[in-house]
Amino acid sequence: MDYQLRNRRALVTGSSSGLGAATAKMLAAEGATVVVHGRDKERAEAVAQSITDDGGRAEVVLGDLTSDEDADAVAAGALALGPIDILVNNAGSYKHLSWDDATAEDWRDTYETNVISGVRMIKRLVPQMRERGWGRVIQIGGGLAITPMPGHPHYNATLAARHNLAVSLARSLEGTGVTSNTVSPGAILVDAVKDLLIGIAPDRGWGETWEEIERDAATQLVPNDRHRFGFPDEVAGAVLYLTSPLADYVSGAILRVDGGLIRSL
Repeated sequence: MDYQLRNRRALVTGSSSGLGAATAKMLAAEGATVVVHGRDKERAEAVAQSITDDGGRAEVVLGDLTSDEDADAVAAGALALGPIDILVNNAGSYKHLSWDDATAEDWRDTYETNVISGVRMIKRLVPQMRERGWGRVIQIGGGLAITPMPGHPHYNATLAARHNLAVSLARSLEGTGVTSNTVSPGAILVDAVKDLLIGIAPDRGWGETWEEIERDAATQLVPNDRHRFGFPDEVAGAVLYLTSPLADYVSGAILRVDGGLIRSL
């Protein structure tokens, strides 16, 4: 299938590892020029090198999107060699904190990192998409936006904000040729998730080998119809679909990639 991404340029924030890296690589494999973003120069350049080694086109921009100055620099760097047609707001982070542990400052910092950082890039890049009459804006959200857990309340709330702002943006872009949507992953097996599971396994009696831990965690922590964790490429595939002409009629949608973890209408 031709996703018609040749001559398109995409910026994937937080693409020096994990879901962002998988998304950047898949978009590049389909012909897009991808701007790899991160804060760590070595990791970002490694992802870009992997793309070019496979015959794709990649550039690198560095910066902390919680800063207006860095956001300006990231946008300028991304636009230096041409317009950005596709913006994937993936960058974000969270701390493993409970309601008792999370301070007001933790809530503020998490909102700045996970929500305002994406708004900064929208404000800097979407007006140009509107002028050109074509663009794709995709937020990486999550199932915790819809069914939050007792823990990580500060993180759950920022995912809900990402989902909400994507719909609001879609309404404001009505008739422009630019779409705004959300991809909502469930539990995806990236390095940080694997490290978390290994760390909490002893207290939960999940066994000692990775195979035992993964099996028990998929059953008890994230019960879903597929009986497993998701893979980064499965999320990247959803992003790829939303960038394609096949998704031209998709606006303000939430595309869940969670194995059926979220059981809602």
